[in-house]
Parts: sequence; C-alpha cells; structure tokens
Amino acid sequence: MVESRPTILVLREGEERLSMNDYYEHIKQQLPEYEVRLATTPAEECNLATDAEIITGGSLRNEVVENATQLQLFAATTAGCTHLPLDLLKEKNVSVTNAAGVAAPGIAEQAIGNMLVFSRELHKGWQQKQTKQWNHYQGSELQNCTVTIVGLGAIGKAVCQRLEGFGVNTIGIRYTPEKGGPTDEVYGYNTNSVHNALARSEYVIVACPLSETTSGLLGSEEFATLPPEAVVINCSRGGIIQTEQLVEALQKGKIRGAALDVTDPEPLPPDHPLWVLDNVLITPHMGGHTPYHWERITEILDKNVRIATTEGSYSGLKNQVL
Repeated sequence: MVESRPTILVLREGEERLSMNDYYEHIKQQLPEYEVRLATTPAEECNLATDAEIITGGSLRNEVVENATQLQLFAATTAGCTHLPLDLLKEKNVSVTNAAGVAAPGIAEQAIGNMLVFSRELHKGWQQKQTKQWNHYQGSELQNCTVTIVGLGAIGKAVCQRLEGFGVNTIGIRYTPEKGGPTDEVYGYNTNSVHNALARSEYVIVACPLSETTSGLLGSEEFATLPPEAVVINCSRGGIIQTEQLVEALQKGKIRGAALDVTDPEPLPPDHPLWVLDNVLITPHMGGHTPYHWERITEILDKNVRIATTEGSYSGLKNQVL
C-alpha cells in the first residue's frame, strides 16, 4: 500500500553541470506535502534509504537498494536505464521510471539550428568574421529538401513538429514502421529501406537509441549512398556512426558536412581529426541541457507520485520501464 506521505530521497550524483540540489528544491516546491530528503554522501544515501518509499537520481548503487526496505519506486533522471541494477530492483518488486522525453525539446531545437546553419552557411560567416573578411557566399533553403529522421521516439517526434512550416519532405526510420509516424514516409531498419531513404536525403538526423540494431548504422556503405550535398546530424549516441568512416567521408567530400553533439569516442580527444574539419560542427553533448531540465523531470515524478497515491500502487506510471 502507498502511504499518505511517502518519503522521497534524492541521491547525490548529478548530471553534467547540473546540481542535484536544484532538483531537490524543485521537488520540495512541487510536492510540499511530502517529506523530501537530499543525500550528499555515500553514507547518507544508505542511511536515508532505509525509510524511503521513493528514490530518485541518475544512478543507483546495490547497497542503497539493499538498505531501502520500504522502496516502491526508483525514478531515474536519465532516459537510459541499462546502467541500473534492474535485476535487483525487479527481485524486490520496485517499480522504475525514466526521464525519456525530457531532453527532446532542446535536442530538437539544436538539430533544427544545425540544419539552418548548413542551409544558410552561417558557419562560413562566423569563420570570415574571425579574419574580418567581407566575401559574399551563397546560402540555400530548406524548402523542398528531404530530411530523414532515424528514430521516431520523443526526440524524433519533436524534430518533426518543429520542421512543420519549413516545407520539407520527411522520412522516418523506426523499429516498428507498421505503427506509422509523423513523417511523410516511415520505414524500418532493414538495409534496403535505410539506403533508399539515405539516397534521397539532404539532411539525416540521428535521434535513435544505441542498440544492437543501430550500433555502427552509418558507415562507409551508407556514406557512399548519401548524396554529396548531404549533412549528417547526430544528437543521439556517438556509436551509431562509425567515426573513421565519417572522417573519411567528410575529408573526401562524399558528404557536405556533419553536426555532432555526440561522438565516439567521447569526449573527443584534442588530436582527433574531426576538430580541424571546417565542415563539422561539434558541441559537447549538451543538446538536451536547458534551464527546464529539472522542472520537467519533477513534473514526471509529481504525476507518478499522485497516480500511486490515488490508485494505491506504483503501476500504470508515466515512463514506467519496470
């Protein structure tokens, strides 16, 4: 049974440049009727876990789970959950939710921004500004371009939503093409479908999870299929693109450019050839970071706490994965 005033424990480990103290304050503000605690050391995590009905954070140690005898829900602040002790949580009948979709608005806007940079050649203007050159160059337009979106989850859907009004043609690639999607055409991950989509694409936005199916999805064969004016935008995971083959494609003009918020390896070593290519934009895996990060994660937690309180069990929750 769900207690009327569950204790919520916020674990200490935050995300890049994001303090868990801010998350803690958001939860206290959103759920003032519940007791919320913040652990700042490994020992505090174990001690405070003993009477916590809900624990939330980016990672979870086995010893915390073992101490959490009252635990009913672990609310992960990450989209992926493979790093969590899921078998142990399942053994203890603990529900698990994730933060899928929280980063989608920021990532989608960055993907669209990267498209506009290459369409209008804005990076050339920035490069010329460094040397005070006033040299005309020709920009293009997105209208009538074909954009392939690999992955039609929260990020892919957010990209599609933001592309409305640009007059582009869209192709979606997803695990279950029979479900359709928001794009003009939808295909699966079989080789023929992927190559047929790439052959028609001026822009390819990678927004899918990294899995056995998608690992190394874009390699030498795929870059050979892409038109030379194509731009690849990766806002998902670096391992979906074969890095050496990408470098070769960029150096030899097989594709026009790339915008990478994620790389393989990551962080990108200082001597990596991608750093010196003028047709590559690189950002340090920050596409999903916005001022609304903790607010959106807190909204998921708030909704799920209230569902559990109303229904009397931690099932049927938003973003439930276990």
